[in-house]
Amino acid sequence: MRLLLWHVHGSWTTAFVRSGHTCLLPTVEDRGPWGRGRCGRDWPDTAVEVPHDRLRGADVDAVVLQRPEELDLTERWLGRRPGTDVPAVYVEHNTPREHAATTRHPLAGRDDIPIVHVTHFNELMWDNGIAPTVVIEHGVVDPGHRYTGELPRAAALINEPVRRNRIVGADLLGAFGEVVPVDLYGIGTEGFTAPGVTPVGDLPQERLHPHMARRRVYLHTARWTSLGLSLIEAMHLGMPVVAVDSTEASTAVGEDAGVVSTDLTRLVPAVRTLCAQPDLAARLGKCAREHALARFGLDTFLHRWDVLLDRLLS
Repeated sequence: MRLLLWHVHGSWTTAFVRSGHTCLLPTVEDRGPWGRGRCGRDWPDTAVEVPHDRLRGADVDAVVLQRPEELDLTERWLGRRPGTDVPAVYVEHNTPREHAATTRHPLAGRDDIPIVHVTHFNELMWDNGIAPTVVIEHGVVDPGHRYTGELPRAAALINEPVRRNRIVGADLLGAFGEVVPVDLYGIGTEGFTAPGVTPVGDLPQERLHPHMARRRVYLHTARWTSLGLSLIEAMHLGMPVVAVDSTEASTAVGEDAGVVSTDLTRLVPAVRTLCAQPDLAARLGKCAREHALARFGLDTFLHRWDVLLDRLLS
């Protein structure tokens, strides 16, 4: 198939473009959010950059939407209305931004474009209206079992922790930093300060994975975001997890992969214990990897997408 797809979330797109389908990635002159193209990513040749002004009349079988504005962009750039002139799906990556359970989805009034939620929690919390919905959970390219855990430190990956603060649980990091050193990765970590927390910055994935895997435990503090792919990648690496039990975290982490709770008096000691007991950390990390491979494997992800796209075009 030939699919029109915007590069919005790098890790999700990294998995999706391995489907074997030709993915047309729009570009704009400044490579801004409406036309990033490949961004130099090591993706298959089937991920093809196309200048937005050359899309009109292009051979496209379906459109994979991820933002409300892309409905209009598709019509203007492709010359076809998604859901009417060309089959389309809408991938919802996020939890409702404002009111839980009562926020109406932008496509809730349409029954011609299925909403693909990346977690069951998201599907449950959005008011989807008359739109058909399906859940296709994340899949990631397996980085391999790289965990060494040689450093008794915690790793956390949070993009824009200063701006997003309580939403991503950045305000909680200091409590963990008082018992173990915490290395903070992600976009916009510069300027973040908390006891015991060292901002590392935004590393490319080929450096990030081995860097994280040397830390003994992965720390996931998000209160109200969709399930972060960094959490799934950490489990693939073989890292044990200590996570705030919010949104989809409780089922994503798995029973023997670490500690998941809403109680900081359990979470903080859990990080300290895992950093002090490398054998326990390695054992939980092995379970985390097994769980991640079974639930978030790339083949499962791509198969579910193929089934949906086949149904969409039938």
